[in-house]
Amino acid sequence: MFSGFMVDSWIVASLAAIVAGSVGFFVVMRGSAFVAHAVPQGAFAGAAAASLLGMSTILGLGVFSVLTALLIGRLERRGRHDVAVALALVLMLALGALLLNWNTAYEPEIFSLLFGEVLGINDSQVGPTLLLAVVCCVGVIALFRPLLLVSAVPDVAEAGGLHVGRYRLAFLVLVALATSMTLPVVGALLIFSLMVGPPAFARAVTAEPVRALALSTLVALVTVWVSIAGAYQWNWPVGFFIGTLSAVWYVLGRVIASRAMPWRRPRRAGRAAAESAAY
Repeated sequence: MFSGFMVDSWIVASLAAIVAGSVGFFVVMRGSAFVAHAVPQGAFAGAAAASLLGMSTILGLGVFSVLTALLIGRLERRGRHDVAVALALVLMLALGALLLNWNTAYEPEIFSLLFGEVLGINDSQVGPTLLLAVVCCVGVIALFRPLLLVSAVPDVAEAGGLHVGRYRLAFLVLVALATSMTLPVVGALLIFSLMVGPPAFARAVTAEPVRALALSTLVALVTVWVSIAGAYQWNWPVGFFIGTLSAVWYVLGRVIASRAMPWRRPRRAGRAAAESAAY
């Protein structure tokens, strides 16, 4: 399990979990799970296009995921957020269907991008994944406080001089980059589970932003590690384990939150808002 080709799988999956857990914290905080579902569809279309052209699928993932994020950001300026995300989603699904119709020679690879195939990762994917992971982590660190303030209290952030639109676009680009590196591990149809389940659990357990971010990343790592071991042991799709465990984390978080002392919740929430506004 820890030798040969499996080493690359552990490395790439761990990097994907770190990024998904950290970026997913803001996905949950902003209530943007729909975005985390829509952007991978654009990335998937890009992978299909790259395969059709004989190019690197990682390159196609990155280009199309960023384009999808920019499209959502552009449409948001002219209409409702949910409508903009839905339009981008159906557009990229339509484009992906067309590219798949032209690209029958790469069916196994495209299937793995839909449902994830961490056990099929090779040496050539480690370098680009590491680069994307570094970029995402640097982005999260650099944007943490302003993005936290914009997400928690956008009116206060705007009154304080922060450009809410720019940080919203920066958030979309972070989701796009996270999608590019986690798609080969989880797949386009289940990627949002890793970016929602562990962060939702962390947010339910603690209202402290820094602790929630760290806990979200740790839970995402545990989820991916257990999923790899399960996929290796029983030869089941890794996406099944990640999706199931993510749902379990969410339910567990809701149970813990429901049993917490009611009089402590406003205080915890207030402390989180105060920490955000302190910036």
